[in-house]
Amino acid sequence: MADAKTKTVNYTAEMVDQIVSMYEELGNEGLDEIAEAVGRPVRSVRSKLVREGVYIASPKAPKAKREDGPTKKDLLNELEALVAFDVNGLMGATKAAISDVIALAQSQVAQADADTQPEVAQAE
Repeated sequence: MADAKTKTVNYTAEMVDQIVSMYEELGNEGLDEIAEAVGRPVRSVRSKLVREGVYIASPKAPKAKREDGPTKKDLLNELEALVAFDVNGLMGATKAAISDVIALAQSQVAQADADTQPEVAQAE
């Protein structure tokens, strides 16, 4: 029963000294090499370095910058002013798709205006 309470040591003091000294030399890029040298998985080595208080996490990549420009709601309001149907169903569409529909609607309005202009000039 006394054997069941004995804790198994995964890293000897020499192994800990080795991985700490290698980490100080190689940094985060050398974790694969350190893990191979001590015969442990990278996650295990990283966890041990964290417990030893020497691991410094790599900085995270910056978030993608949001493109400036009109919001989807602004685009839908613009489209609603051009067309005679409810645009709420287009809320799931991408901004690019809504912009394409706006361009199509604007060209249709421009074409309709161009078609009516000659008639007005002839009537006078």
